[in-house]
Amino acid sequence: MAMQITDASFKDLLSGDLPLVVDFWAEWCGPCKMIAPLVDELATEYEGKIVIGKVNVDESEDLPAEYGIRNIPTLLFFKNGELVDKHVGGTTKAVLEEKIKALL
Repeated sequence: MAMQITDASFKDLLSGDLPLVVDFWAEWCGPCKMIAPLVDELATEYEGKIVIGKVNVDESEDLPAEYGIRNIPTLLFFKNGELVDKHVGGTTKAVLEEKIKALL
């Protein structure tokens, strides 16, 4: 299951040894609810190889502003602390998995 990421915990995760995928979402967002199970499945499948977490844009204001998140769901893909890929909107598990494999 994807971990909850806050403004405070993000910096530690970003500087960690593993690649990081961050899903920006909100409770009221229909497309966010559609991809949430996919994100959770991938977090379980890639546990120990990559960190996958979620940022609730209604509870965390700094990160969405810092990364210019204007639409949700938005997934950001980080490797070695650098933003290397981005996906906006709904998608399939296969598309997300391809982006995750590119981080490994």
